[in-house]
Amino acid sequence: MATGDNLTSTAYIQHHLQNMTFGLHPENGWSMAATPEQASEMGFWAIHLDTMGWSIGLGLLFLWLFRKVARTASTGVPQGLQNFVEMMVEFVDNSVKETFHGKSRLIAPLSLTIFCWIFLMNLMDLVPVDVLPMLAQKIGAMFGADPAHVYFKVVPTTDVNATLGMSLSVFALIIFYAIRSKGVSGFIAELTLHPFNTPNKFFQVLLIPINFLLEVVTLLARPISLALRLFGNLYAGELIFILIAMLGLWQLPLHFAWATFHILIIVLQAFIFMMLTIVYLSMATEEH
Repeated sequence: MATGDNLTSTAYIQHHLQNMTFGLHPENGWSMAATPEQASEMGFWAIHLDTMGWSIGLGLLFLWLFRKVARTASTGVPQGLQNFVEMMVEFVDNSVKETFHGKSRLIAPLSLTIFCWIFLMNLMDLVPVDVLPMLAQKIGAMFGADPAHVYFKVVPTTDVNATLGMSLSVFALIIFYAIRSKGVSGFIAELTLHPFNTPNKFFQVLLIPINFLLEVVTLLARPISLALRLFGNLYAGELIFILIAMLGLWQLPLHFAWATFHILIIVLQAFIFMMLTIVYLSMATEEH
């Protein structure tokens, strides 16, 4: 980084792990956070501009690529990008058919979007850790900003706010599909009459609080586990890249070795998020 020579190892790591934050500061008003402390003081409604920018940009890239292929697709033997897109669509379609037991035209497009979008966001972890932050610091210096106070993270899935946002969207779909398939009364009954049930009405009423507690915990654990699994794996991967970058000239062979292994994690985490989404939505449509 541009300020790397002036930073201790701890400060270097902390600088790389800090998001570019914009929000309402109690003393400075609407402004960019110059320190992690200021970012924390901005509270819940502060926005991580780097996470939002890369998430939206990579989402638009996915839409543009697939739309371009769809508009120029031919009926002959597919080649190049069309061949790759058709393989992705077929792979996701087969995964949905094997896992989702209900009927919905949304699940396959949603699964394809989740897999490709998360894959692209994870893929940014393979960019050398200092390249884009250094570029951001130079651009910030052109506008009079202190390079030491310019933060820039390029992997949206290392921000728990992004992963929680995606998982909460999936959670909303779980609730929607559950109510659509079972009705409001059926959804409530599923939360209160399972897993323990008995023909005796008196004991059934006594079991309702226990059933409700167990089912609500299970229900809430789904989006939280989705978010934290993706965040934890990518955050750990990014941290290892940062530690390798601190080794100077010795970083090249280690960086290459870890990047080769990390490719598996990038693909696997996108696949797991997609498959768990399909499984959870399939469970939401099942009637007991």
